[in-house]
Amino acid sequence: MSGASPRARPGAARSAPACRARWTKTRRVTQRIEDYGLIGDLHTAGLVGRDGSLDWLCLPRLDSPACFAALLGGPEHGRWRIGPASGGPCTSRHYRGDTLVLESEWRPPEGTVRLIDLMPPRDEVADVVRIVEGVQGRVPVELELRLRFDYGSVAPWIVIDGSDVSAVAGPDAVTLDTPVPVTHDDRTIHARFEVSAGERVPFVLTYHPSFAPEPRTVNPDRAQRSTERFWSDWVSRSRYDGPWDDAVHRSLITLKALTFAPSGGIAAAATTSLPESLGGSRNWDYRFCWLRDAAFTLQALLGTGYVDEARSWREWLLRAVAGDPADLQIMYGIDGRRRIPELTIDWLSGYEGSGPVRVGNAAAQQFQLDVWGEVLDGLHVGREAGLAPTDDAWALQRELLDFLEGHWQDLDNGLWEVRGPRRAFVHSRVMAWAGVDRAAKAVDAYGLDGPAVRWRGLADQIHTDVCRHGFDADRGTFTQSYGSAGLDAALLLIPRVGFLPWDDPRAVGTVEAVQRELSEDGLLLRYQTHPDAPGQDGAGAPTDARGIDGLPGREGAFLACSFWLADALHGIGRTGEATALFERLLSLRNDLGLLSEEYDVHAGRQVGNVPQAFSHVGLVNTARHLGRTRPADDGQRAARDGARDASRALRGRGAPDVAGTQDDEEDR
Repeated sequence: MSGASPRARPGAARSAPACRARWTKTRRVTQRIEDYGLIGDLHTAGLVGRDGSLDWLCLPRLDSPACFAALLGGPEHGRWRIGPASGGPCTSRHYRGDTLVLESEWRPPEGTVRLIDLMPPRDEVADVVRIVEGVQGRVPVELELRLRFDYGSVAPWIVIDGSDVSAVAGPDAVTLDTPVPVTHDDRTIHARFEVSAGERVPFVLTYHPSFAPEPRTVNPDRAQRSTERFWSDWVSRSRYDGPWDDAVHRSLITLKALTFAPSGGIAAAATTSLPESLGGSRNWDYRFCWLRDAAFTLQALLGTGYVDEARSWREWLLRAVAGDPADLQIMYGIDGRRRIPELTIDWLSGYEGSGPVRVGNAAAQQFQLDVWGEVLDGLHVGREAGLAPTDDAWALQRELLDFLEGHWQDLDNGLWEVRGPRRAFVHSRVMAWAGVDRAAKAVDAYGLDGPAVRWRGLADQIHTDVCRHGFDADRGTFTQSYGSAGLDAALLLIPRVGFLPWDDPRAVGTVEAVQRELSEDGLLLRYQTHPDAPGQDGAGAPTDARGIDGLPGREGAFLACSFWLADALHGIGRTGEATALFERLLSLRNDLGLLSEEYDVHAGRQVGNVPQAFSHVGLVNTARHLGRTRPADDGQRAARDGARDASRALRGRGAPDVAGTQDDEEDR
């Protein structure tokens, strides 16, 4: 970086001691989840509200403790607001083209002012660059910078020495570089200034370990130009050329922003504990990587030309699952670490009072049989697309298969991390079949070493078992688990992974039953949390009882599952209906094109962690599916064509348009 400026160390003039704050009451934020925009540097990401307040940021990594946690509590838990002195939400906002540079504009009586927010892609340290730009008139602007490390609990020692500003607390330190004079009180930095048309007033916040030398400060103008160029160049590599290119490209940018560049891991979301039901307790930490996302993410990346990102994600996957196949977890840290213990942060009240706030995720220790199949299927997607396999990777897959062969009949917690009793989930058994099926195909198609005949026999055995015990002939549908009457949106994946062809009556009946029984105002629930439960509130949520997943309360419509429904309707030939559903899902994005995990149809609001990778992966894949013929028409040819195109891309002669194994195995 360039533009060095000396810094004062703690002990200089105008210092305030670090302390651990003790708040007994918190104020709730008033902004909706969809009021937030995303900025990030491929190591971490922050959320900026319509009022110009950076209310969520973890430094130096996405899974680090937050230094701005107002999102889950109140302003006293850390935020950085810049905006007109008159306050209020911005009049308009947008990203600058296909970038992650956010512009917010206000038009108070004094004139028009613009705030530009960005984080340059990381080189050595994390920088947050905020530039106030005068557009018209002369507008008074206020800044409030309230750093609170460790999820809002630690107020730093602040030093202001002339133009040098620093804040230190334990291992964490930041510097603020700006030409504007600032003051501080109550461990909060303030500034008030005016900006006229044509003026630009920059602020650069730089993080570094407190025990390391202070880094040089990035030049804000150069940072803006280089950041815009980085994202524009990256998007220009996209090979998606369909009717929804703006939505697809914004989703791809979002997936890239959720990527931890050093490892290639893609986090499920940038946040923790945004509630699945407003005021409820279904609040989880999603700043980790889920194995269930592997095949879907590879399809989205490979299908739009991003071979390097797909390869990095596959390599993360191989490193994360290396070891004893019996120890496979459903999720890992963004760097592949295994230990992500769950704890609650009791000094934060939660978003709109939705507690508890959780850090870490205990579901990592669950047994979910489907992940063995998800991993094997994901690696097969890469193999079909031309990503070069290795002997070590195949040896690892064989060990996973050995475990699967001896444990496919075990009861598990299922795809949705049910915290109740283990069951024989149909989706789990179907994915066990998929993993074995892909292995047998790999031996046949690629000459890899393995007992293909035995594996085909095992696949047939699992297939027969699922059809015998997981299908309700009276209702014409597969069920969530053996012997149950409930349904599960994951059943929509049965034809998508090739377990049955799309035109099989059992597949068609399952799609229709899931749509009929799990729809909520046209969107799809993952499953009914409280089927036939008494004592429900006005939104259909039980007032006290725990659901079949072992948790109280309800949740919103799951957006990824709603995209699956659009795919499934397309698969069974109801393309017009599928397109209408897809267009409705696009309308649920916020004004910046972002989606959370779920949508509350009763409140008319996004709920759950944001931005949600699974939702954006679903958007990309559904846009691709609807842009071509019905999947059952010629799936195998599509897979071969995709592998050919990906191989060309790897040699620099083109780009892949691969549908992926989960879309193209409908020949059984």
